[in-house]
Amino acid sequence: MPALVPTDHVAEVVWLGRNADRDAALLSAPVDRLELDFAGPRGESHSGLTRPSDSRVVAQYPKGTEIRNVRQVSILSEEDLAAIAGAMGLSALDPAWFGATMVLRGIPDLTLVPPSSRLQDEASGATLTVDMENLPCHLVSREIEAAHPGFGGRFKRAAQHRRGVTAWVEREGTIALGARLRLHVPGQPRWPHLATGRT
Repeated sequence: MPALVPTDHVAEVVWLGRNADRDAALLSAPVDRLELDFAGPRGESHSGLTRPSDSRVVAQYPKGTEIRNVRQVSILSEEDLAAIAGAMGLSALDPAWFGATMVLRGIPDLTLVPPSSRLQDEASGATLTVDMENLPCHLVSREIEAAHPGFGGRFKRAAQHRRGVTAWVEREGTIALGARLRLHVPGQPRWPHLATGRT
């Protein structure tokens, strides 16, 4: 029995970006294609087989601990971006302000797909493994505030459970604008103790 189940949900890649220097700025520059190897998108500042731990995993590791890099790729959905913008009172949001790697169209509630789901390019076979939900952060708020003064403070609430997911490269290959990525989800049932397991 397969551990991963192909679904009928296929997304179109509608935007790709690359951040060459994360220390200089959060912004991503639009690109037409990404070459993915096991360290992540080539030329992307978030690439690497390992990374220093940050505030999101301080319950597990002291900040700065070297850990496996499962945040190589930041994926948003066009639908979630539109919903965030609407909730903020804006007509649109530029994915570059998020430091995004990829924007997809066609998978409902992308931010809530199960961890360990796969997104597989139907042409190249390049495959991304979803790590988990990407949480809203103040860095994106700053970029929005710079472009739309008075609106940055609205971002975190509007983006709750709409911020997209982080992912890492499971199979190398190329993903280009217009590519079709099929969603594969784990076949296991939901853990029945999830509610009591959270503190």
